[in-house]
Amino acid sequence: MTILSAQNPLIDVTSASTFWFDQTGDTAPDQVIAGKRAALFAPTLASTHYAMGPQASLWLHYRFKGGSNLDAPHDDWLLQFPQPLLDKVTVYQRNTQGTWVTQKTGDTVSIPDGAYPGRYPKFSLLVGNGAGADGVHDVYVRIASSVGITLEANVTTHDMHSRIVQTEYLILGLAFGAMLLVMVTCFSQSWIHRDPTYSWYAAYVFLLALATSAWSGLGAQTIWQSWGIWPDVAPGVLGTLTGGVALLVVKKLCQPGARYKRFEKFLRYLACASLAVGALVFFLDRPAAVVILSAYLGTVMVSGYFCAALTWRNKDPVGMWVFIAFTPIVLAASTLVGDRVGVLPTSWFSQYGVLLGSAIEIPFLLLALNLRSKERHSVEGRAQSLTSHDALTGLLTAVLFQDRLRQTVSRVMRYKEPAAVVYIKLVNYGYIKKTWGVAVAEQSLLRSVMKLRRMLSDVDTVGRVDEAVFGLILEGVTERSAVTALSARLIASGLMPLKGLKPEVILQFHMAAVLVSERPANALETHEALTELLKHMGARTRRPIRFLEPELTRPIALEAQSEFDPEQTDPARRTVLPPA
Repeated sequence: MTILSAQNPLIDVTSASTFWFDQTGDTAPDQVIAGKRAALFAPTLASTHYAMGPQASLWLHYRFKGGSNLDAPHDDWLLQFPQPLLDKVTVYQRNTQGTWVTQKTGDTVSIPDGAYPGRYPKFSLLVGNGAGADGVHDVYVRIASSVGITLEANVTTHDMHSRIVQTEYLILGLAFGAMLLVMVTCFSQSWIHRDPTYSWYAAYVFLLALATSAWSGLGAQTIWQSWGIWPDVAPGVLGTLTGGVALLVVKKLCQPGARYKRFEKFLRYLACASLAVGALVFFLDRPAAVVILSAYLGTVMVSGYFCAALTWRNKDPVGMWVFIAFTPIVLAASTLVGDRVGVLPTSWFSQYGVLLGSAIEIPFLLLALNLRSKERHSVEGRAQSLTSHDALTGLLTAVLFQDRLRQTVSRVMRYKEPAAVVYIKLVNYGYIKKTWGVAVAEQSLLRSVMKLRRMLSDVDTVGRVDEAVFGLILEGVTERSAVTALSARLIASGLMPLKGLKPEVILQFHMAAVLVSERPANALETHEALTELLKHMGARTRRPIRFLEPELTRPIALEAQSEFDPEQTDPARRTVLPPA
């Protein structure tokens, strides 16, 4: 018998009852309440696993009595079983008139009858109102479950229960809020970066949130309370789908296909099998469904771990982070499945471990996803640069340089911003290529680019116009002297070979330049004029730096000429010149 006292607002009554295990489950409640089965009841032991089944029932008998210092009202006590996945829990106790009343709730009960609302079964105790002549309140509990259970029970006051529930819902709210934030972030990243892996991860987090709601009892309390048998099968179905999507996320992150194509195909088929396994869990009996679910999730865990280990072994840091991320959730899921099949006892970790494991897993897995996305963007950036940059020198291609040149000329003509265009030719490139081969010739081009880069600022544009000709756009240059100084430094630098270089190859440069403001023309005309100037420069010329001469006058268009011609505008002002 348990003495209820306000000084002890939370009492563990797991071992404070007697139990009788009804294998057939056909015993009428009246027979148990009347005491006809009293001789079959035995003392309950803590951490006892009951091998339940579709027909079996577990009967519990509690005796409560209010103490002398029972400050709280008689109806201020709750009997609760903090296990959200119980199929059906029915409580029998006397009311004020001494009549036995029935209260029931559970996953298979669509509308709880008289039970206190919550994530797990809890009932108001009528201590005092329904007590017998000796003040003892008898409570009989009938528990039905298709799978084995390890019983937990406690009695608490409404005030203590309210405090406990507020803490539980605060933790659940923080967890589900973080999941929602991750989902929104991942969908946004998937849309911005066009990366479907973020969408798969968002789908995984969404299913993980639903599965956590089912395992914790929150979904049955708030969302699918009256959805028929769904509250009973939701943990298994959602757990199966979550495992399948998690395996797809691992496959996309670890990418084993390059070396292990058969294993990648196996992972894909195993992930797709979650749909079939989920259907079996939905339609089969609970004992068979639990066995299939346990086997499938075990296979998913081992396969995912093996995939992460293979990637980690190949010195890929993503594999390490995936391995670390899935460790807590795998331990929590294994503990929960072990509890359901009776291998492990019920504990706090078996009930809330999935939530804790999810809180640890989500940031680590998101870190692995960001690393893989960064790597993919780097590869795509390099691939895109091949279309806009020369593969050997890394300079802009001729087409893109011409586009930049058109923009510069247009800007100079419109806004009068100063700029200079310089074409630089490696004169002895053909001789180097013929004498020492292609490798040395390409090395000479790279040396030329390195020397040129050291002398330019970040705003200047450099491109490879021809095989051995580089184009240069200098912003803000107003005088030829700046171009001459830069060209002289480059020529002098090319004539000094690198120390220890074999063979000792010097670089000879010719420069053709123009100040755009001195010679306004379109980009094509500028390119052709500079190319022609370089072509007419001799190999041993003493003037390696040359400028296009500025245009002193430009022809006026016919329309403009007629506009300013006095003879066209005013016939009276025509002047006839005498013959010479």
